[in-house]
Amino acid sequence: MSQSISKSTDGFFDIYGGRYVAEVLSRPLEELSKAFDYYMKDKAFNEELDTIRRDYIGRETPLYFAPTATKILGGAQIYIKLEGLANTGAHKINNAIGQCLLAKKMGKKRIIAETGAGQHGLATAAACAKLGLDCTVYMGEVDVRRQQPNVAAMEMYGAKVRAVTSGSRTLKDAVNEAMRDWASHPDDTHYVLGSALGPYPFPDMVREFQSVIGKEIKKQAMERGIKIGAMVACVGGGSNSIGFFAPFINEKSPRLIGVEAGGVGDGIGENAARMTGNASREGIMHGYKSRFLLDEDGQALPTRSISAGLDYCGIGPQLAALGKTGRVEFTSAKDSEALEALSFFAKNEGILFALESAHAGAAAIKLAPTMSKDEALIINMSGRGDKDVFITSPVFRKEEWLQFLHAEIDRLESEKDIHDAKLMNA
Repeated sequence: MSQSISKSTDGFFDIYGGRYVAEVLSRPLEELSKAFDYYMKDKAFNEELDTIRRDYIGRETPLYFAPTATKILGGAQIYIKLEGLANTGAHKINNAIGQCLLAKKMGKKRIIAETGAGQHGLATAAACAKLGLDCTVYMGEVDVRRQQPNVAAMEMYGAKVRAVTSGSRTLKDAVNEAMRDWASHPDDTHYVLGSALGPYPFPDMVREFQSVIGKEIKKQAMERGIKIGAMVACVGGGSNSIGFFAPFINEKSPRLIGVEAGGVGDGIGENAARMTGNASREGIMHGYKSRFLLDEDGQALPTRSISAGLDYCGIGPQLAALGKTGRVEFTSAKDSEALEALSFFAKNEGILFALESAHAGAAAIKLAPTMSKDEALIINMSGRGDKDVFITSPVFRKEEWLQFLHAEIDRLESEKDIHDAKLMNA
């Protein structure tokens, strides 16, 4: 495997990557690149980061053997990397803490971030609260509505959540608004980009902070004598998958499998499949070159996924390059398959996958029976499904959910009437 794929060369992974930004962002990106290179070699910084990972994030996370799933599916021994047990409930905290600590060392006082499913926004808000930094999170209006639990938690951590009403009002548009903010306030602000994409050095930086996942797996597998045959992770922008795969990229095995959002069909606007879909092409967006779902004029096409975190038109440049070489295999899972996988692992292992992670679970359910019994299939449970209650409840228990919502509305209106009456009689 060429060095250009394991880490970037001049900001590129093969033909993908780069830094395509307005002049106003060139200086802060160069400043960030130099700081990242310096602090990644700084012993004190790394010791502080390791302490925070241990005492605040709760690392290392368990590598769990799934006995019932293994027995039911046959074939491979199934293991699940439980990133959902990390503080804030997902892998996103690994990158958020790393970047926020770096920003603080650089003297930045204000943090901005974009978020889709809300987990990156939540993690960034928590990291800012931990490190004493001001935080603003941009989130598409559509995602604000479907991810209210995470919005409430971000605000509880003290973050300001800005609903983005332009475009499709999802993750793509949240990235645009965060970029505009950063361009307007480069001196005191750092943009904590949540996925392994964007202009250089973000793809390298996010991979580095998320590679703690793969490094732990390598150590855990070696300690327990586990022979890894394949590793499966969901892929939106790619932060959980590239961190999961990172220590294995330059090795011939195990198989590395990325699972995109198959949505509800194969047509334009029905999925978010960039590597496996039929509408993907090379292009430049959000400051980097990669594969995107674009029309003939280079404009982003609409995407669709039940999981907000996978509902993005592009993919990180390193993953695009790894897909081109074949080192990472790509497949997709439809919304219905993700929901079935969510139910399967909840009922058989007592583990509630986030909808994003359930896409990886869906691919694993298909793959496991085709593998040898002496091989391990490791699924990255990038997050837990608490955040998805507003999406999954209407699917699995619609009538009960409607009754609950109506009862809550009645209760809140009743409390308001009582409060108003007291004010009038005061």
